Amino acid sequence: MRIGFGIDFHQLAEGRALWLGGVQIPSPRGAVGHSDADVLLHAICDALLGALALGDIGQHFPNTDPNYKDIDSKILLGRCWDLVKGRGWRVVNIDSTVTLEAPKIMKYAGVMRETIAALLEIGVGDVSIKATTTEQMGFVGRGEGIVAYATVLLGRATGPEARTER
Repeated sequence: MRIGFGIDFHQLAEGRALWLGGVQIPSPRGAVGHSDADVLLHAICDALLGALALGDIGQHFPNTDPNYKDIDSKILLGRCWDLVKGRGWRVVNIDSTVTLEAPKIMKYAGVMRETIAALLEIGVGDVSIKATTTEQMGFVGRGEGIVAYATVLLGRATGPEARTER
């Protein structure tokens, strides 16, 4: 078994789309970033990469590379998953938390869980998404930004897809 932890932060701004867990959330403000700035998928990417000591999302998809400008973070998660799967690992489960004041996102958690589960070839019951505020404290509490945390547990894959690369 291997465990990985990921965290991502982005500023919020008027006129930007808010993408979380691969789902566009209705909001007048969205995250600012080189890609679509999906903090939840970015945190999961870092957790996957970290579990196998493969660096972080910035090393694999630098924000200085024009190829990643406005890229859909589901593509980035898919590429991270390919690295993990190609080394003979599978996702056991994911636990994540998104921190923001508004909008309220839990009514979208089901579709986010379905999206992430499909991308990582796991069951919806293996993906946990929680949400919290900072009770109006700090940059998140002032509505200036958004944060996501993710923990991923990996286990060795079995069957024909299992490999022994390290």
